[in-house]
Amino acid sequence: MLLLRAIPLLLLGLMVLQSDCEIAHYYIDEEEPPGTVIAVLAQHSVFNTTDIPATNFRLMKQFNNSLIGIRESDGQLSIMERIDREQICRQSHHCTLALDVVSFSKEHFKLLNVKVEVRDINDHSPRFPSEIIHVEVSESASVGTRIPLEIAVDEDVGSNSIQNFQISNNSHFSIDMQTRADGVKYADLVLIRELDREIQPTYITELLAMDGGVPSLSGTAVVNIRVLDFNDNSPVFERSTITVDLIEDAPLGYLLLDLHATDDDEGVNGEIVYGFSALTSQEVRQLFKINSRTGSVTLEGQVDFESKQTYEFEVQAQDMGPNPLTATCKVTVHIIDVNDNTPVITITPLTAVNEGAAYIPETAAKESFIALISTTDRDSGSNGQVRCTLYGHEHFKLQQAYEDSYMIVTTSALDRENIAEYTLTVVAEDLGFPSLKTKKYYMIKVSDENDNAPVFSKPQYETSIVENNAPGSYITTVVARDPDSDQNGKVNYRLVDAKVMGQSLTTFVSLDVDSGVLRAVRSLDYEKLKQLDFEIEATDNGIPKLSTRVQVKLRIVDQNDNSPVITNPILNNGSTEVLLPIKAPQNFLVFQLKAVDLDEGQNSQLFYTILRDPSRLFAINRENGEVFLKKQLTSDRFEDLSIVVAVYDSGRPSLSTNCKIARNWTFFNIINLKEN
Repeated sequence: MLLLRAIPLLLLGLMVLQSDCEIAHYYIDEEEPPGTVIAVLAQHSVFNTTDIPATNFRLMKQFNNSLIGIRESDGQLSIMERIDREQICRQSHHCTLALDVVSFSKEHFKLLNVKVEVRDINDHSPRFPSEIIHVEVSESASVGTRIPLEIAVDEDVGSNSIQNFQISNNSHFSIDMQTRADGVKYADLVLIRELDREIQPTYITELLAMDGGVPSLSGTAVVNIRVLDFNDNSPVFERSTITVDLIEDAPLGYLLLDLHATDDDEGVNGEIVYGFSALTSQEVRQLFKINSRTGSVTLEGQVDFESKQTYEFEVQAQDMGPNPLTATCKVTVHIIDVNDNTPVITITPLTAVNEGAAYIPETAAKESFIALISTTDRDSGSNGQVRCTLYGHEHFKLQQAYEDSYMIVTTSALDRENIAEYTLTVVAEDLGFPSLKTKKYYMIKVSDENDNAPVFSKPQYETSIVENNAPGSYITTVVARDPDSDQNGKVNYRLVDAKVMGQSLTTFVSLDVDSGVLRAVRSLDYEKLKQLDFEIEATDNGIPKLSTRVQVKLRIVDQNDNSPVITNPILNNGSTEVLLPIKAPQNFLVFQLKAVDLDEGQNSQLFYTILRDPSRLFAINRENGEVFLKKQLTSDRFEDLSIVVAVYDSGRPSLSTNCKIARNWTFFNIINLKEN
């Protein structure tokens, strides 16, 4: 019998299916020693690997897969364990081990269905159930009477099974070989000369069963024949053979047939009882029941077409005389299939399955082979024909591989960041009436590939910090996201190397590698550095690593930390002298006070004022610092004149954050007044 295959699931998402599945046939003899080479698949025409380096072979898991192994480098198939054909396939004429082998490299994938036919060797001798076979025959039996004998057994098949029977020399009996519908051969003992019990009440002969192997093997049994006293007539069946059909779902007690035999004798010699012949197997006796008085044959146990399709047995009719005579009738019961089995869907993974889900890399290309599905239905005919359908998502489709096997392949590229998992529904439906169907849910999780670089939350970061900051002051946090998972999505940060004022960037700012927090390493001085431009790189932890850079513009905010400095007139110890002409007119420009402030903006906006002017002769322009006479200088003002002026910035507070208000008090001694 053909072995049912447990077809596995293969998850090699990076491999695109090259062609439909092909079938290769090989042959081995049973009982070959382990290590025997069956074939080298790399030499098979479908596996032309000469142009495809680094090709590997893998045997998919299935029933009896421990019997045959494969070498990954070249696909050498070898026997791994003892193969006993009779144990695997019993007496089926064909014994096939079905295997699925994949050949794959990084870009290529092929599938091959390997069928290994196990050939029978003649390793079993015929044997009878008993060493001594007891039979009885009436001395009134006519020439040609057939007496069935116990059936000999030989586990081998074909020509290695039983092919012939012989008996030792005997003047009254011969052997006639018969063949049942299932091919089993058995022997009938045939009377060839009339018997006389008074002359010879018993006969002993040796029965020999021979197979057709080379050399031939045989088995023997002793047949002990007892001749019964005369009984005029034996029962006679209406028909010597009866064939009936029985639907497999027939209820217990179902009437198969009514046996009917007659006996021309009178009285008890003509009364008939019915039963199974002595050769009837225990299996038949458990399934069927015969009413000994009426001959009704009813169903006693449940039959199953998928287990056995035909039963052959012999029934007998026996009279009630002192030396009872019997007649036999061969009954053949054909089991009729009904659609009582739902299809079976098998998805057996080759690669690891975690938490009930299979994994496929998101880099799997279109038409990638994902899974191999087998469907079986134990029914026959249209009841056992199965069609398979896939539901769940348009990214996958079914493609027939061979017979009742299908491949799930991708119809488009996958993206884990868009859809991380799929729940597919495989429906297998037979063609019986009514149709029976099976559903199987199959989860596919898309395993992450590092196909996304980190993405910053902003295209550019613009931030600021006030000068004179404390070292370690917080500046900002940069954030980058990576939609990949696990290490592929874990982001680390770093400063891109650069020079600032001839020094390393890392002497100015620091960046936490995990959190992206940016801090100042030193106290920054606006008057030396007004803006710091640099780049930050975010890198994931995938293989290979992917990274992205973003520009950061750090503006140093001015602080009012510089007092105004007077540049004109030139001061000496905070004072200076200027000359003023005698009789200088009103509004005469005495001098212009000029100052600078290294701060910026409002902090460097200056205004001028006179703090002390005892003579009350001078005025000052608040904005440009020009000092001029408020009235004409007269002769009574020849004494030394002095004023105190000040320059203020507009900062808040006016000078520095340390509350030191810088007021430059400048004295001007007016001497040597010069006449016009």
